[in-house]
Amino acid sequence: MRAFALVAWSAVLLATTARAQVPSFPANFKTRTISTGGAQIFVRVGGQGPAVVLLHGYGETGDIWAPLAARLARDHTVIVPDLRGMGLSSHPAGGYDKKAQAGDVAAVLDTLKIDKVDLVTHDIGNMVGYAFAAGQPGRVTKFVLLDGPVPGVGPWDEILKSPLLWHFRFGGPDMERLVKGRERIYLDRFWNEFSADPKRFDEASRRHYARLYALPGGMHSGFEQFKAFDQDAIDNKAFLAKGMLPMPVLAVGGEASFGPMTAVVMRAAASNVQEVVIPHSGHWLMEENPTATVSTIVDFLH
Repeated sequence: MRAFALVAWSAVLLATTARAQVPSFPANFKTRTISTGGAQIFVRVGGQGPAVVLLHGYGETGDIWAPLAARLARDHTVIVPDLRGMGLSSHPAGGYDKKAQAGDVAAVLDTLKIDKVDLVTHDIGNMVGYAFAAGQPGRVTKFVLLDGPVPGVGPWDEILKSPLLWHFRFGGPDMERLVKGRERIYLDRFWNEFSADPKRFDEASRRHYARLYALPGGMHSGFEQFKAFDQDAIDNKAFLAKGMLPMPVLAVGGEASFGPMTAVVMRAAASNVQEVVIPHSGHWLMEENPTATVSTIVDFLH
């Protein structure tokens, strides 16, 4: 019993130490778990004023948004979910198509009794955000997308040809066996290869996210996000057939990553698109150049 307690306490201490070094949300943010019908979504809520939803991508959780949330909470109600299957949200068997996850976002907002929102998204969050904005355009006042494609939109077929994106087709039971116990190695590949300078994705953040993705079902759920891309492309082409997004869109790329390509993608889906490229950054904009990224987003939303 003593040995078990010591191991358990050591694990808690290690996790807490790693968490303490990752930027934290302001103390007045509250957390809760909201049932969306298909999943249990962990959500952080703080601030006061017009609502803004922040959606993260793969290799991270809603924790990436802490610096932006602190700034926006001065004059916004900020809602930060962990996407289904990631972070502290549940790991259901299905529902990883982005249209279903847009339903998670809608259910969270309905529970919080919030109608209209600004939307800020990154990576896979872009895909969920697009499905939400295209499915319920009347609920989104402004839309910011950070560095990433959207299945079936714009030059999607050409983007798929990039050798760097082999992970889009990586998944299944054998792949899960390969990465089990090696989650940090697998995730380091993303943080290293998609950054302008890997050192800017610091060790505390790497430990923190690797621990969360190593939770039971974490890697499986991550692979399911990518497995759903073919269905996402079908769904998004149906959205496109109904018309362009009407709200103002800010398409942001990292200088050493998507750059202007985020805007190229979104000009195929929205009628009012502004383009910004963040210097000295790769894909991980909130880690690599948070000052410029936060400033760019805040300026657009205001």
